[in-house]
Amino acid sequence: MRSVVVTGAGSGIGLSTTELLIEAGWHVLAADRDAAALDRLMERLGNRAGLLTTVLLDITDEKAIADLADRCQALQSPLQALVNSAGIGSNVRFADTTTDQLRRIYEVNVVGAFALSQALAPIMRENGGGSIVHIASVSGIKGNLGRSAYGASKGALVTLTKIMAVELADDLIRVNAIAPGPIETPMVKENHTAVTREEWNRTVPMRRYGRPEEIATAIAFLVDERQSSYVTGQILAVDGGFTAAGLMA
Repeated sequence: MRSVVVTGAGSGIGLSTTELLIEAGWHVLAADRDAAALDRLMERLGNRAGLLTTVLLDITDEKAIADLADRCQALQSPLQALVNSAGIGSNVRFADTTTDQLRRIYEVNVVGAFALSQALAPIMRENGGGSIVHIASVSGIKGNLGRSAYGASKGALVTLTKIMAVELADDLIRVNAIAPGPIETPMVKENHTAVTREEWNRTVPMRRYGRPEEIATAIAFLVDERQSSYVTGQILAVDGGFTAAGLMA
């Protein structure tokens, strides 16, 4: 059996990823800062909960990250993957974005993913290698309206993914990122107005929002060496064709 850490596991993409990887036989350390969400996850899994370990974690807390690394060092099922799904966002124009908002989003989306990857990569190396998947965004690839702080943070993750892939290749650790388009997650439901939804549905060739499980299947592919052993340094857009589109009818 293999172990994987999934952050942001209490909802959205992290939740769907946790469920799918457990179905695939992984032992999942499901990390989230929301204790109630982790309790609901445990209840939701029912008799499958034997493959789940919940971890209360704020990824901006470096001491908590170090404690998690110590737990991963002692796992009976070797740690072989990390999915950095925890993240926060905003839909605020550049002129209205405060430096505090920018710093907070960077602290979670970039520094948190960086610090956790740095803490767990040596453990994966000792275990013979592994896979790290960052959750970036199409807003880190395209200049989307209202995404100055969020998009900049996801763009940083895109670049970090490529650098980590190069530097960790000798350790047999593959590093990739998923760039989701609009996905029906709690964060999106909170931030997307009716106007925003109309804009996305007009510019996504498939004319709909994606589902968290459609991102989870791509993540499952990237963490499984049997399926993606020669894939590293890639940014996989799972976006209904958004990043590919030009003029549309």
